[in-house]
Amino acid sequence: MNKKELIDTLESLGMRPGRGLGQNFLLDANLLEWIVRNCGASAGENVLEVGPGFGALTEKMVAAKFNVTAIEFDHRLAGFLRKKFAGAANFKLIEADACKVDFNELFPAGTNYRAVANLPYAISSVFIARMLECINPPSSMFFMLQKEMGERLAASPGTKAYGALSVRTQLLYDVAVDKIVPPQVFCPPPEVDSALVSFKLSARYPDIPETAAKIFTPLVRNLFNQRRKQIGKVLGQICGSKDAAANILASCGFSTELRPDKLAVAEFIRLAEAAVNAGVADIKG
Repeated sequence: MNKKELIDTLESLGMRPGRGLGQNFLLDANLLEWIVRNCGASAGENVLEVGPGFGALTEKMVAAKFNVTAIEFDHRLAGFLRKKFAGAANFKLIEADACKVDFNELFPAGTNYRAVANLPYAISSVFIARMLECINPPSSMFFMLQKEMGERLAASPGTKAYGALSVRTQLLYDVAVDKIVPPQVFCPPPEVDSALVSFKLSARYPDIPETAAKIFTPLVRNLFNQRRKQIGKVLGQICGSKDAAANILASCGFSTELRPDKLAVAEFIRLAEAAVNAGVADIKG
């Protein structure tokens, strides 16, 4: 589908390309083929796609014989996709809000799947956070994201972009920005550069004890909510005692004056384990 065909199709459905759609349609055939070649999926594998739009990427993945499950929120686009892929045995459409789908039911434990998508930018952070909460997360993910979001997810400790979502994502996945994508390959073109970002399930995932995993996310969120403060003060608020916080940090070899954004993912794991060992069983947030 070229730009003219896209605009004609939008008009036939009573739609206009723009910010209100929450998505920029990717039309570059070479880039679409590059995504399919580099997303990590093979013929016969289950692939989740969110925000398929008019199915430009979907078409390439169906042709590559991936078993595609696509989730589309807009009923007009969903209707278009049903007609476009009618009779395709390796295509399944779910008309729903991807941020509210029960992925544990859709892909239960023991089901291997990957996620590949030109994610609608408006939902990217919420959707990725949902993936991190799955009992059975994707074995890999490959997403088109805003460049700033991609850099945030792949950020290293001590950088401005490094935050709670960076840590939570890197707990489960090794994240890399694989390719910067200019606005010109989209219709309508976004106002910022985009990036293709890969997520590969990390060896760290099975190593964190269940008790520490329970408090990991709220612990990280609370610490980064006050990222400019010394970690001893913030942890003291969480534990209800500065002395308890100092003892937890000392057991990890961390200074109370350290800032949260200096800690790597493995160090946050150690901190969560030490907090559990010190009797911290639950953290709000």
